[in-house]
Amino acid sequence: MLHHISRRERFDLLVAWLAIGLAFTLIFLEGGLSPLSFAMFFGISLVTVGIGFVLHEMAHKFSAMRYGFSAEFRKSNEMLLVAVVLAAFAGVVFAAPGATVISGYGITREQNGIISAAGPATNLVLCLPFAAMLLAGGGIIWLIGLVGLKVNAMIAAFNMLPVSVLDGKKVLAWNPLAFVVLIAASFGAVYASLVL
Repeated sequence: MLHHISRRERFDLLVAWLAIGLAFTLIFLEGGLSPLSFAMFFGISLVTVGIGFVLHEMAHKFSAMRYGFSAEFRKSNEMLLVAVVLAAFAGVVFAAPGATVISGYGITREQNGIISAAGPATNLVLCLPFAAMLLAGGGIIWLIGLVGLKVNAMIAAFNMLPVSVLDGKKVLAWNPLAFVVLIAASFGAVYASLVL
């Protein structure tokens, strides 16, 4: 599988992963910015965001490739800067670090909807092991579970909004029932991450 990921795509994924990891670190540091708490939350964010973000984009990529299209993730420097600045000053993450660009002709509404649904669906599946860590673990395991659940729920919910170029708009155009199921599950996961 790695041979399908170009050097440029690996670089773009790495930069976006680090920037989004930093953004999530800033919103989780409610109690202050000591070097130890920053290092701990940055490490946790890299693991949880790394898994959630990279697998989200790879789900789009490999779903597109399954239909015979070529696809590569491309970072957006402007959106990465917006994500970090909003996290630092507003306490929210606008998680749109770039997009998986699909190349080829003849993509149908159904194919586009399925490719788009693959990303948020992946994040929802990832919520399950993180929720299990949260419920069963203590200490650092509990914290990784909490952050992993929150990060993946937030990524899924944000991407399922039916606006602009986000996944939700394409899923809704393809299958309204699939859209309702995915957006309800995404915001349900966000709610669960807040009450657990």
